[in-house]
Amino acid sequence: MVQVCLNGARGSADGVMVPLSPGAMARSAAEAVAAGATDVHVHPKTPCGQDSLSPRVVAATLEAVRARVSVPVGVTTGAWAEPDPLARVARIRSWTVLPEHASVNWHEPGAEEAAAALIDLGVGVEAGIWSGTDAAARFARSPLGPKVLRVLAEVTDTSPDTAEDSARALLDELGSASGRPVLLPGEDGGAWPVLRLAGRLGLATRVGLEDTLLLPTGERAVSNAQLVAEALIQYAGRDATRR
Repeated sequence: MVQVCLNGARGSADGVMVPLSPGAMARSAAEAVAAGATDVHVHPKTPCGQDSLSPRVVAATLEAVRARVSVPVGVTTGAWAEPDPLARVARIRSWTVLPEHASVNWHEPGAEEAAAALIDLGVGVEAGIWSGTDAAARFARSPLGPKVLRVLAEVTDTSPDTAEDSARALLDELGSASGRPVLLPGEDGGAWPVLRLAGRLGLATRVGLEDTLLLPTGERAVSNAQLVAEALIQYAGRDATRR
């Protein structure tokens, strides 16, 4: 599986190619799926470009994207969108349109409560286990571990020289990952080395403007679709710089 992460917490300052409105997210998702993405992760945003867990904002985003694609669509529940853990759970429970899955960052306060609320609603949980945090240890102790949809092993090391080593260390920390499938992405300078490692290990991965604005050559990406097309080449082990 190659998931496309359409926008993340990025905003207009990151470039016009980052989709911020429901319509732009829907168009970008459709292009990325046409390029080979099999799953979508998106951050619903307010009109001013801020990540939001508001039921109105989430519904508008999901309805727009689903009108253009037939693959599963997931959203964030990151604490930056709603810092108060109790309010975050209340927001989730107030959603009127549900995603197929939602990511929950296990190192954040209230992660287990957010995950439990999603599971109660029938929404799959991507357990976000970030490198450089105690999330792997917390997840290993969690009774919810076997109930999540998959583990999102997110490598936060942005150095192209060390990101692969950090990814391997994170996978070692995760061990059996409670028997759940693992999705392995990197960020910025670490995005492409980690994606290539995922290909070699046969793990699911993701790519998109949330994770990187650049192609492996260092050129600026013009769209999520371009990143997905390049990711499929890199994932298969063909180095684009030698084509």
